[in-house]
Amino acid sequence: MRLLVKSLTLCLVLSQCFTAPSKHKEEHGKNDKEHGHDLHHDAKLDRCAGIEYDAVTANDEGVLYFFKGDHMFKGFHGKAEMSNKTFHELDDHHHLGHIDAAFRMQSDSPDHHHHQFFFLDNKVFSYNKHKLEEGYPKVISEVFPGIPNNLDAAVECPKPECPEDTAVFFKGNNIYHFDMKTKKVDEKEFKSMPNCTAAFRYMGHYYCLHEHQFSKFDPNTAEVHGKYPKMTRDYFMRCSHFGNKSVEDNIKREQCSRVHLDAITSDDDGNIYAFRGHHFLSRTGDQFHSDTIASAFKEVHGEVDSVFSHEGHFYIIKDDQVFVYKVGEPHTHLEGYPKPLKEVLGIEGPVDAAFVCSGHHIVHVIKGQKIYDVDLKATPPAPVKERTITTFKKIDTAMCGPKGVTVVIGNHYYNYQSVMTMLMGRIMPEQHKVSKDLFGCDH
Repeated sequence: MRLLVKSLTLCLVLSQCFTAPSKHKEEHGKNDKEHGHDLHHDAKLDRCAGIEYDAVTANDEGVLYFFKGDHMFKGFHGKAEMSNKTFHELDDHHHLGHIDAAFRMQSDSPDHHHHQFFFLDNKVFSYNKHKLEEGYPKVISEVFPGIPNNLDAAVECPKPECPEDTAVFFKGNNIYHFDMKTKKVDEKEFKSMPNCTAAFRYMGHYYCLHEHQFSKFDPNTAEVHGKYPKMTRDYFMRCSHFGNKSVEDNIKREQCSRVHLDAITSDDDGNIYAFRGHHFLSRTGDQFHSDTIASAFKEVHGEVDSVFSHEGHFYIIKDDQVFVYKVGEPHTHLEGYPKPLKEVLGIEGPVDAAFVCSGHHIVHVIKGQKIYDVDLKATPPAPVKERTITTFKKIDTAMCGPKGVTVVIGNHYYNYQSVMTMLMGRIMPEQHKVSKDLFGCDH
């Protein structure tokens, strides 16, 4: 009899003896195996090897928690630890699977202020200062009516970034805006938005993680602006074998990377400066140099949208601001900058590319398929001509140098003799590789 009781107890604990796993769990298990991770208890997770995270949220101090299986990473460096070390009660519900989604609500309402919500299958857990609130876990429909089970991702959107304190939920192509006060749900389908496996808010910006990459998006419209996707580990992980490489390794990495460029420019002498993520690569003749943007342009703080050179100065465009540096060793940040993009160029952001051809004072600014000519000598500066680019739907960056106009898309570029040739041409010019033909990598 004792043997029978023990056997039945073991079966109930495992919860696999009589019930087949759900399709949702099977799919997650398949994904976990495909990524080569043993996710239970003794898992050896390496954040620098590239991980598709299940959920991301912040604590009360703004430190991000990255969840994978029953493990979590705290902040941008350090090893994985069991999630139940911080959120003890999650260990009592292993049969629910891994965390599907999570967010921390910043709200004026005392009911939700600084509460962390975790979603597992059809359950939601609410924590306040790492303690599970009384009565939880609850079914999702009880706390968030109209929100489906088995979510892909979730993120908070406090006022005034959203009209009201809102939780944004993701499942497949559907996005749900949940008003935390009225509990009204606005459901939309965004096929252009990547299917997020996790989402989070950091320093007022919103990020959707998908596979090993991320895209920055607008929480109200779900539109992605800028040059995305980008690699998650290059921005949100501090990895010794990425950040502390030798100078030669850093140069080789930037030369041979196939990740698209954020910006590129050429000065009057034909020297090239390319910007990607938090790094830049310069080429003077056959000599290459690579460093972080913060080391050479410390006022910029992170990735840039576009860069152009004019009369011995770099104009760096980031969001709706323009930074200007006098070229030298070191580059000198001009007093009074940054200034609004509207004030400097007379146009609104965001900007995809901008370039000036040597000996000219017209900066050509590309936004989508529009190109604007702005006279830098005019006061105040303003677009003097607007035209349409028909050859390309989306340009990552562009520059003008001794060989004419270079248009960069992904890891490829195209050369044109002039801006007019680029606009009037109907036949695509020869395609070249950025890594191989522009930066001399062997592939």
